[in-house]
This record gives sequence, C-alpha cells and structure tokens, in this order.
Amino acid sequence: MYDSIVIGAGPAGSTAGLYAARASLNVLVVERGIPGGQIATSHLVDNYPGLPDIGGVELGERMRAHAEAAGASFEYGAIEQIRKGEPGFEVDVNGNTLMARTVIVASGAVPRPAGFKGENSFRGRGISYCATCDGMFYRNKTVYVVGGGNSACEEGLFLSNIAKRVVMLVRRDEFRASRGRVDLLLARDNVEVRYLTSIVEVTGERFIGSITFEHNDTKECYVETFDEGSAGVFVFTGNDPVVELVRPYVTFGPDGGVITDDSMSTDTPGLFCAGDMRSKPLRQVITAASDGAIAATAAYVYIQSLTANS
Repeated sequence: MYDSIVIGAGPAGSTAGLYAARASLNVLVVERGIPGGQIATSHLVDNYPGLPDIGGVELGERMRAHAEAAGASFEYGAIEQIRKGEPGFEVDVNGNTLMARTVIVASGAVPRPAGFKGENSFRGRGISYCATCDGMFYRNKTVYVVGGGNSACEEGLFLSNIAKRVVMLVRRDEFRASRGRVDLLLARDNVEVRYLTSIVEVTGERFIGSITFEHNDTKECYVETFDEGSAGVFVFTGNDPVVELVRPYVTFGPDGGVITDDSMSTDTPGLFCAGDMRSKPLRQVITAASDGAIAATAAYVYIQSLTANS
C-alpha cells in the first residue's frame, strides 16, 4: 500500500513526488513517456524563475532527479484505470494493480488540433505539433506555424534556426504572445507573419502538396502549392486537458479541465488533481509545479486525518 501514487512526471507530478517524499510518504510516480511531460517537447523554457533559457528535456529530467533523490520512486508505463476502493484506491499499471491511500493525477494536456480539413490525414506526414521533435525534417525548407500565443512564437523562433522560411499564421490581427517573444520573432530575417489568416485545407499524395488559406475577415481563399515534402505545418493552438482516468470521480470546468478546491482536492476524498489537467486560467510550468506542491501537502494532511480517525 503506497501512501500516494502520482500519475504523470511533468512539472506537477515530479513536484508532487518531491514534496510527498520530503513529507516521508511512500510515494510512486508513474509516467508513460519521458520526464517533463509537455515541456520535454519544448526546445527552450525561458520563464521558469532562476533557470532562464533551459531546455525542456533538461528541466524535466532535473525535476525527476530531484524528486528521486528525495526518496520518490518512479515507474514507467501506462495507467489503465483508477478505481475507488476501500480503503484508498486501486491503480492498474502495466497489467498490475497497485494500492494507494491517495492518488495525485497530473496527466497534463495534449495539443489541440486546429481543425482544418486534412489535418488528421497528414499528421506525421507534414503536420506536426512539436518543433523540437520534427523540426529537423524541415531544414532549409518552408514551414507554416499556426498560432499566435507564446508557444507558437517560441517554436517559431526554434524553427527559424532550421527552416529556410517560417510563415506565422495568426488568426487575429495581433499576436497573443508577450511583446518580448514577438519582438524576438519579428527580428528574424526568415520569418514573415500573415495576420487574420487560417488554413482551410491541406492536400497531397504522400505528403502535403498544397495548402488552402482563408482571410478571416474577407473570407477570401487562396492556394499555395509546392513539391511534396518541401513544406510542413506546425500547429500550436493550445492544449486540451487529459482527464479520462478521473472522469467518473470529478466535475469539469468550461475549459474541460478538472475543478478542484485550493488544496487540489476533487469531489472524491483522497483524489487530487494538479497541473494542466485542472480548470485554470494559466497553464505554465510554474503553475503546474505549484499545484504539485499543494496537492502533495494536502495528500499528507489527508493521510494524517485517516490515521487520527482510525
């Protein structure tokens, strides 16, 4: 019986593991991918206090190592199901059932599709959601970046070091990103911006060979064609919370995230949610880490209350 099982080793999960271990809880952190979660796909993280311009993979690994050094255990694999039991919870991991007094779910979020025709068909064949993962395939080629937020600008900057031409497609008449990020992006000679522009459709045989664009005000459309494989589309339009594991036990906010109280507690006693899967106005590394610390502390208090009442 674990005191706590933490699901996810992103900033929220690793921080929860760290704080739980420092509170002398027997804690297991389970991750299906690599430490860092979404930040592991970011070339650069420049807004985490004290660690400017750190790589996403490095930051995720540092967080995992810190938690492990404090006494948290880590296991890699898929979480199949969470069940409320008596007492505590049953968590199915890699075909095995583990028991825990509390569960902290920090399953994060996944990239949100832009919604244009052909997007799913050409995923991995010209459509990407990770510049760090796939940017190398477009060295000296043309890339179109969909999005106007901080992530789009950061990934556009990264791609500008690889691609011959970077075209930013911003559906509004201005960026939503911070002024500093935008200024750095616009200073690159190989970056151009098309405001009030969206992709309507991508077509091709094996890879994308044409893109249909629409002006969002006039609704006028135009098509650009190119040799298949010579251009790619990178989509950065936000993220959707990953919540399927906890759906039977929680309520949701309008953004699809889990509603918790200030202690990260859900509708189900002993079940806590932290990080980007929560319903919240800001999803950043620092807010995820804060959620993880609060959730682990609340889990400790909850376990203490169980002991006192037993």
